Amino acid sequence: MKKLTMIAVDLGAGSGRTMAGCYDGSRLELVETHRFPNEPVMVNGSLYWDILRLYHEIKQGILKTAGMGYKADSIGIDTWGVDYGLLDANGDLLGNPYHYRDNRTDGMIETAFKLCPKKQMYERAGLQFMKFNTLYQLMAAKRQQPHILDKAETLLFIPDLLRYFLTGVKSTEYTIASTSQLLDVHTGDWDKEMMELMGIPVHIITEIINACTRVGPVREDVLKELNMPSMEAVAVAGHDTASAVAAVPVSGEDYAYISSGTWSLMGIESDEPLINDMTFSRSFSNEGGVTRNKRVLKNIMGLWIIQECRRYWQREGQALSFDEMDRQAEESAPFQCFIDPNDDSFFSPGDMPRKVQAYCERTGQIVPKSQGGIIRCVLESLALKYRAVAEELEHVRGRRFNAIHVVGGGCRNRILNRLTADCSGKTVLAGPVEATAIGNIICQLIARNEVKDLNEARRLVWESFPVDVYEPQHTEAWDEAYHRFKKLTQQEEHQT
Repeated sequence: MKKLTMIAVDLGAGSGRTMAGCYDGSRLELVETHRFPNEPVMVNGSLYWDILRLYHEIKQGILKTAGMGYKADSIGIDTWGVDYGLLDANGDLLGNPYHYRDNRTDGMIETAFKLCPKKQMYERAGLQFMKFNTLYQLMAAKRQQPHILDKAETLLFIPDLLRYFLTGVKSTEYTIASTSQLLDVHTGDWDKEMMELMGIPVHIITEIINACTRVGPVREDVLKELNMPSMEAVAVAGHDTASAVAAVPVSGEDYAYISSGTWSLMGIESDEPLINDMTFSRSFSNEGGVTRNKRVLKNIMGLWIIQECRRYWQREGQALSFDEMDRQAEESAPFQCFIDPNDDSFFSPGDMPRKVQAYCERTGQIVPKSQGGIIRCVLESLALKYRAVAEELEHVRGRRFNAIHVVGGGCRNRILNRLTADCSGKTVLAGPVEATAIGNIICQLIARNEVKDLNEARRLVWESFPVDVYEPQHTEAWDEAYHRFKKLTQQEEHQT
């Protein structure tokens, strides 16, 4: 068959890139064609995304892909969740989209609970209560900038917004919408009653379409600008985690996954939402998957803490590579101190090394002084957190699993992969690294009927990309560390 080329636009919370995916009927190849930073912009105390710059970089990625000799037939866009843009009646953007770490949503969860009981909200949406969920962002907009929301005719999540820029078509892809807390988890459609209860105008939402849907051609003016003859836009799994999970090279159900990056999203796949006292009390989310199944998962503040430590040390004049940080961690004594990676103190940017030290001081532990000690503390704490969540997932599902599949950029962290295997006592399979972009591409292949379904796509991933295997070397030292970690985090939860 003719080799097909597709462009995957993968936008993360720190950087973005375009990838050319080439499919010859039996194997898939991936080539990075453009990479660019994606940093928030602070203006008058508010944090925004530079959305027009991101759109410009997408177009640069298309140009560079063509310049490298790839004739792309289609393009798909995936991004982080929850954030959105608003369009007016003319289809023009009403300001830059807010960044999910902006503090305008402080107090909105508590306000929502006054309008609807917490458990009822969970039973309807099935999502973890995170202050950046779209629901709370819109509530904040209603109270703080009603003039903007009053002018809005259309809400589009970030991948839908960027696809609209390319095509002129307004639509909402299911997996990205499922991160918003605006959907009924049981029907997979908008919960208009909840939106009205929270004071959110219902007319701004658009039709929900499934992942792997052909949306239409790229606009003529865009094609002319880029000197392209034609290109089709596909609604892939717009939420980057949904794309990453689609690329997990598995068959069967005997596994959990970790989409590892700035955030670690750890979970299982389920045909139906899992809504019960356990998932409610332990803050599990039921987000949408490519086949309209559910990704039952927990958000863990993953490598963000490491990334922020590195950024702080760089600002202090110490330019450390990740390899150097790993070396320092390896040379540091194990099991000295732990943190709960999901503690609120680690959510915002700032002096992250000091935040780690302050947590250890507050909890009466040894305080790490060296860079290596801080890094070791964070990595061990992440492994311990994964073990805790794995146990909860097994309880929720009602049976054990033997393997953890780690996908995404975080699977490059060999120390964390090894620690995770040793701590959990489970085989860790790390890869593919580019799972999100691969998931994006296979959604395009399914949409174009080049690959039959997700099962066939996952076999293609297994045959096309390497996976590293880490067998557990479980020790009593990890059991003792886990006991300390559980006691520590439970005490912290009780105090808060």
